[in-house]
Amino acid sequence: MASGVKFHPCFLLSYYLIGVLVTAHNVPQAQLIPYYGQHLMKASIGTPPVDIYGIIDTASDLVWTQCVPCDVCFNQIHPKFEPKRSSTYSEISCHSNKCQEWDQVHCSPQNSCNYVSGYASGLSKGVLAKEKITITSTSGQAVSFDIAFGCAHNNTINYNDHTTGLIALGLGPLSFPSQIGSKRFSYCLLPYGTEYTDPSITGKISFGNGSEVVGDGVVSTPFVAMGNQYYVTLEGISVGDTYVPFNSSGKVSKGNVCIDSGSPPLTLPPYFYNRLEVEVKKQISIDPIKNETLTGTRLCYRTEITNENGPKLTVHFEGADVELKPTLIFNRPVHAYDIYCFAITNTANTALAYFGDKGLYGNYVQANLLIGFDLETRMVSFKPTDCTKL
Repeated sequence: MASGVKFHPCFLLSYYLIGVLVTAHNVPQAQLIPYYGQHLMKASIGTPPVDIYGIIDTASDLVWTQCVPCDVCFNQIHPKFEPKRSSTYSEISCHSNKCQEWDQVHCSPQNSCNYVSGYASGLSKGVLAKEKITITSTSGQAVSFDIAFGCAHNNTINYNDHTTGLIALGLGPLSFPSQIGSKRFSYCLLPYGTEYTDPSITGKISFGNGSEVVGDGVVSTPFVAMGNQYYVTLEGISVGDTYVPFNSSGKVSKGNVCIDSGSPPLTLPPYFYNRLEVEVKKQISIDPIKNETLTGTRLCYRTEITNENGPKLTVHFEGADVELKPTLIFNRPVHAYDIYCFAITNTANTALAYFGDKGLYGNYVQANLLIGFDLETRMVSFKPTDCTKL
């Protein structure tokens, strides 16, 4: 899928990216800053460089950031990127091959490649352009890449104000891994709410040679590519020692769950979710909250659910069992209230109802795991890791 520099498995091989030597000891790696259920990758763009903070999204294919002039944009606390101030910025011609790599483009009278990118929460519109993007590395050296990105001038998406845009990690030709020639990447996400307890702690995301997830405790499951997204096969979930199958029949279709780092909850179709919720309630002796307008129909408690009073969940993927502790599957959705809610939700009556019999494996349940995507072997790997200590 990826073009450009070919990553070689040989440990000693090195290669050049825009004048910066990259080796197995100099892995491109960026900070991930948790904020309100999203994980923001810190990078810089342009010359001179301007910091951007993009939501990492394994279910998207276009990197974009808000640009000046911004006609309709969400508020951001960081300065917006100003193309006119960058000496390395250039718009992509509407008739170029690069423009045709995005399926929703149209030509402007000035021959610009205008893009539209749609999400469950709204649209991003702007101009496709080329620019230099820079991230740090494990050796402390900056590593730069030339990429195509969306310079967004019109967004109807309601992102949080710490965000400037999106870092797409999907399989499409304009995603970040594809454009930098990375056949693998991995990330370690902090648990929801870490920013309240210690804002200085950040997660990590790594690309290419040296980002593999290896060692004791690693489990791996194959992924199926659908619409340039990573779909894995979820067979069932155990609540304590009680196994709850995805389907009552025990049979599942391959690729029934999309791994989505850009969505917070694990979202399941109602026929699976309802059986799972019944079993979780059964194994928690405390009474759940009822008739609370703040929480709606969600399963919530006024007491923190911990290893002592709550069950652990084991997610059974094809060939891989991933354990989730109670503190990961119950969190405080509104920090001002001592209410702890189930981090797994139901697709019914939501924007994800169109998913039908498929689910979404969100970032709440990806925390404290080193998760690796290998695009050559088509495998996703999980390794239990304290992401606060990386």
